[in-house]
Amino acid sequence: MSELPVIPFERTTPLDVPAAYRELRLQQGIAKVRTRTGDEVWLVSGYEDARKLFAEPLLGRSHPEPEKAPRISGSALLGGPSGDHATEKADHERMRRLFQPSFSARRMKALADHVGTLVDERLDHLAGLTPPADLHAELSFPLPVLVICQLLGVPFEDRDYFGEVSIRMGDIDDAVKGEAARAEMGAYMAGLIERKRREPGEDVLTDLAGVIDDDGTVARLAGGLLFAGHETTVGRIDYGVLLLLERPDQLAELEADPSLAPAAVEEILRMAVPSLHGIPRWAREDVEYGGLTIRKGEAVLISTDAANRDERVFSDPDVFDLHRKPGDPHLGFGYGPRFCLGATLARVELEAVFSRLFQRFEGLRLAVPLPELEVNTGRLTQGFAKLPVTWNSVRR
Repeated sequence: MSELPVIPFERTTPLDVPAAYRELRLQQGIAKVRTRTGDEVWLVSGYEDARKLFAEPLLGRSHPEPEKAPRISGSALLGGPSGDHATEKADHERMRRLFQPSFSARRMKALADHVGTLVDERLDHLAGLTPPADLHAELSFPLPVLVICQLLGVPFEDRDYFGEVSIRMGDIDDAVKGEAARAEMGAYMAGLIERKRREPGEDVLTDLAGVIDDDGTVARLAGGLLFAGHETTVGRIDYGVLLLLERPDQLAELEADPSLAPAAVEEILRMAVPSLHGIPRWAREDVEYGGLTIRKGEAVLISTDAANRDERVFSDPDVFDLHRKPGDPHLGFGYGPRFCLGATLARVELEAVFSRLFQRFEGLRLAVPLPELEVNTGRLTQGFAKLPVTWNSVRR
């Protein structure tokens, strides 16, 4: 094997993007690297390169011979190719048409008051505890689960079950284990969709039950939405708290002026890096780009986390800045045809949290040193197992 750099690179703290990504970006632009599976892939860590390759029609999520495709990891969700190579584009467009109305910006914004009420309830509960308390267990985890359950129409009382299945789905080392969990989640969602035909509600699964017949494919995607709809937002809440605690001047401004919450959320989405996995694509044909030839079947890994720290686009990219000048948006939700359907929902949840949390809990801070926080290793979304915090007083 050639001496290629092996990704993901090690980081010194959970809040950093390793400097090696920046070094490769500056030295090579798009670089050949090796993943932990031993496969060679093209690493994209520059902002403009990421946007252009996200929009490149000759790059997709499928591969003509999936068993021979270079892999990013053992993840059943993002470690290797997915979908039917012959019909990928049509299948993707059809599924977005099915799901998009349920995740429209208007519908998501209509949830804002309700999400705010849910946040207030979680903060009331937290205020009743004697510090230190686990912010992850009391707020970061249950809030997104509550929201996605209500939106999709998934029973909240099933949270322990699908939470455990989600952990297995997110395994990045054992593809067989992850794929079995993905099938189990799909079967669970198919059962819920069938139930919605008998007992409809005001939710996404009821919408789907009325317009689709092939429950297997849609249920599999709905299972992916359930996974992504809570796992990713959980991590952003935890990391957002830490990013602000590490920057007391910015935190003081937010605490004094909750209207800065949307700006805080955009910086959190740009800077929070629970996982360094990246977004994979496979070349459907040879792609000529930037003087390189990406051969048919080769893998391209787009590191949105590194691209969001591109010094050519974002001034002082490692600095959390509530007053960052408007310009090119971050890539926290991807870009192009596969831009995240849940982007508005995530913003609604995060803005509800960060417009309230620090205003309510005076002197909120970590109860243990940052290096002692336990990171969830071996999981696609990683993040923290616990986030112990304490505070001085609670404002009513």
